[in-house]
Amino acid sequence: MKHKYLKNVATLSYSEGKCVGCGRCAEVCPHGVFYSNGKKACVLDKDSCMECGACAMNCPAGAIEVSAGTGCAIAIIAGWLTGKEPTCDCSSGECC
Repeated sequence: MKHKYLKNVATLSYSEGKCVGCGRCAEVCPHGVFYSNGKKACVLDKDSCMECGACAMNCPAGAIEVSAGTGCAIAIIAGWLTGKEPTCDCSSGECC
């Protein structure tokens, strides 16, 4: 099941004009936010972004910006690594 977060709050910013079409963002995004058509990347679902920053860190053209470490990303990744439930209290509707 694909995680969904709060609508319209992701800090993800993508500049198609800077994109060189390498497809790295689509390769590294754990939630399939990006799709590469071989020429440029496309944002499929910005609301699925967990703000981990993998796309921005791997973009050689600097076409992607995201405030990594905000939102639920830190808690979810920590949960994956420790095998525990996220501690950001998303179940209450109030995410960190």
